[in-house]
Amino acid sequence: MTSSTTTQTSTLPNFKATLDTTHDTNIEIPRGPVTSSLIFYAPPPDGSAPWNYVETPPEGSPQRNYGEHPHEVHIEDIRGRESSFHLNRDAFATISGVSSEEKEFTDDDHIKKVYYPEVEKLLLDNIEGAQRVLLFDHTIRRSDPNAARAPVNRAHIDQTVASTQLRVQYHLPDEAEELLKGRYRIINVWRPLNGPVVASPLAFAASHTVKDDSIVPVQHRYPHRTGETAGVKYDDGMKWYYWSGMTNDERLLLQCCDSKDGARVPHSAFVDPRTQPHFPGRESIEVRALVFG
Repeated sequence: MTSSTTTQTSTLPNFKATLDTTHDTNIEIPRGPVTSSLIFYAPPPDGSAPWNYVETPPEGSPQRNYGEHPHEVHIEDIRGRESSFHLNRDAFATISGVSSEEKEFTDDDHIKKVYYPEVEKLLLDNIEGAQRVLLFDHTIRRSDPNAARAPVNRAHIDQTVASTQLRVQYHLPDEAEELLKGRYRIINVWRPLNGPVVASPLAFAASHTVKDDSIVPVQHRYPHRTGETAGVKYDDGMKWYYWSGMTNDERLLLQCCDSKDGARVPHSAFVDPRTQPHFPGRESIEVRALVFG
């Protein structure tokens, strides 16, 4: 089963497609705090429950029934203070110096065979209390008009508590009842493919600064079932961050749901005003995992 937690609206500008910027002396990596516009959730005008069709909607129906609310936000750089942030409090964390045998990221079967085991081991080795990991899908994004998925500038959370429970039941039906008695989480493992990232970086809001009433469940309608993602309403108390110039050996952990502590992280790509037209567009992969224990 594949997951599509974003759609192709609100996409970011396309930049030059280049696979490696490490040795390009004409590119200065943007660092430090920055202000940019993020797109937040706006409720359906008729007051109905929000929904979004993952694929082509039924004839006569829009892709989604809710709107968008752009708002300028201040985004702090965590570079140099990565250890100050933790999954249980902020719902994001970082890991550096991670090697991978997967180099191309062009074949899904090869990614599952080579990269998935690396991600599973990474989570088991670095998530306190983790006893079991199930990777259930991944998304590759490329800043290219021909790419299947592009970075999307919209604040969201990939899963809610309800959809995480459904995920457990869907992927592990024979064990779900017992597994749902313990701690369960969904954690995304995010990394660039052509780092350092100099365009369309990822912003994320510390969970403890995000009020519960800012998170809005949205029906995520597949052809064969209905899941749930979350829109994010703007609130000036949210603290937003990014990790400047992320490289290919760095991993960002984004926790969408935690049945124990409730920490969850809104996130969104954003347009960095310091990005120049000749900078390479961001390419990245996020792998989504159920983590038990």
